Amino acid sequence: MRPTITLLTDFGTPDGYVAEMKGVIRSLAPDADIVDATHDIPPQDAARARLSLARYWQRFPAGTVHVAVVDPGVGTRRAALAVSAAGRFLVGPDNGILSAALLHPDAYSVELDVPLGAAPTFQGRDVFAPAAARLARGEPIEILGRAHRNSVVMRTPEPVRSDARTVQGEVIAVDRFGNAITNIERVIGFVVRVGRLSAPVVRTFADVGVGAACALVGSAGLLEIAVRDGSASAQLGLAVGAPVTLSAD
Repeated sequence: MRPTITLLTDFGTPDGYVAEMKGVIRSLAPDADIVDATHDIPPQDAARARLSLARYWQRFPAGTVHVAVVDPGVGTRRAALAVSAAGRFLVGPDNGILSAALLHPDAYSVELDVPLGAAPTFQGRDVFAPAAARLARGEPIEILGRAHRNSVVMRTPEPVRSDARTVQGEVIAVDRFGNAITNIERVIGFVVRVGRLSAPVVRTFADVGVGAACALVGSAGLLEIAVRDGSASAQLGLAVGAPVTLSAD
């Protein structure tokens, strides 16, 4: 089976940066199947990159190499990492975006050697892409650098249960549909309150009328606040960090 390499960046596609990375990968691992996970992460938004990568990295088959480059600290002393976890590999900066893999029980990390002449402003091309290609070719992770410990790990804030009937959480991401994703896990029979708004927890969007607000459990198992055929973010003013209360009454 052909090796698979996925790419997640905040580069967009107009400027050719992604194409440069693909050119390096194709040159070093011509048989690799390159999958564009997304290049639309908001610029420098490492927290959003972490959540996006966490959704899919284990959905791909064992042996897949995931490259994640959202790197405000590019060229600084922050480490460049390759991580082995759950039979997959992840490559990216040590700024928290690889946290889901780093928290896996069998995670092993190395700090990548930076090639002489690598551009300090484009390690996606000169450090991460070559490392991904080498892993895809079957080279052992141990030869790519030295063992690395104490990596930067970001964690989703834990919701707080005020009492048996109330949970306090917050919005941790807003997707392209304007749905506000919270840090509250599976629930049933509750009502969500955001500011002065109350919305029922329903099974699917069609359970409420067009334009009505609701809350439902999304595909990642987290409670989401939505507006049917609309944007909860735009219509309700929801953004990352907005407090959310889940109540049984």
